[in-house]
Amino acid sequence: MVSESIFYSFKKFYENEFFFALRDGYPVTPLHTLIVPQRHIISYFELNPVEHQNLFPFLERQKNKILSEDPSVTAFNIGINDGPDAGRSVHHLHIHLIPRRPGDIENPQGGVRGVIPSKQKYTKKDLKK
Repeated sequence: MVSESIFYSFKKFYENEFFFALRDGYPVTPLHTLIVPQRHIISYFELNPVEHQNLFPFLERQKNKILSEDPSVTAFNIGINDGPDAGRSVHHLHIHLIPRRPGDIENPQGGVRGVIPSKQKYTKKDLKK
């Protein structure tokens, strides 16, 4: 579906029939990549079965590309802001693939739980404090 999307004018570095990849314009870390469906949809829950089937192989390919470009990457955050209350600011589904490196933040505990800071600490030890 050809439609207005901010992503259609960006430089894609890889694409297939279902998705394309581009670097985030406001990267959290170097090589922060966005995975975007070719079809203009807003929510992850609008992906059709064929897109679902092809998403994770595409994501895996991009992960491997990042690892080949930067061997200091040891981990990833993968995220979707699905809906305004989740922080979505662009009305076209996109998946963030954020490379992580040792020491890139002081304490990575909690990972994506950090979107709600009071929920970042969740181990039994932390909850007793």
